[in-house]
Amino acid sequence: MERNIDQINVIPLVDVMLVLLVIVLTTATFISTGQIPINLAKAKEAGDRKDVPIVISLTADGSLYINDTPVPNGSLPSALSSRPRESAVIVRADKVTLLEKFVALVDEIRGLGFQQVSLEVIRL
Repeated sequence: MERNIDQINVIPLVDVMLVLLVIVLTTATFISTGQIPINLAKAKEAGDRKDVPIVISLTADGSLYINDTPVPNGSLPSALSSRPRESAVIVRADKVTLLEKFVALVDEIRGLGFQQVSLEVIRL
């Protein structure tokens, strides 16, 4: 006696697709977040840079990083002394950082001779 199959069993396909979706979402989360936890501010307009800038990160607790390397307090001038003054500097500051700390950091960077200082934000 032969039985005709009238339906396709899609449950195994759905199971496989859900597992793949979980893997992709988990991997994308790890890739998109950097090593330094900074919650960037949002802006409607943000410029795209083509050159490789110096990235200075200022966390919510006031810690400084240059290109993901920690910088001890007060040693920013020595850490930037070997960098060319024509380099662009991007400051990544957590959105809860006090404005006073951010302004002091930008002022110190500009005082060292860097003229192209900008703030990194997330586009809305």
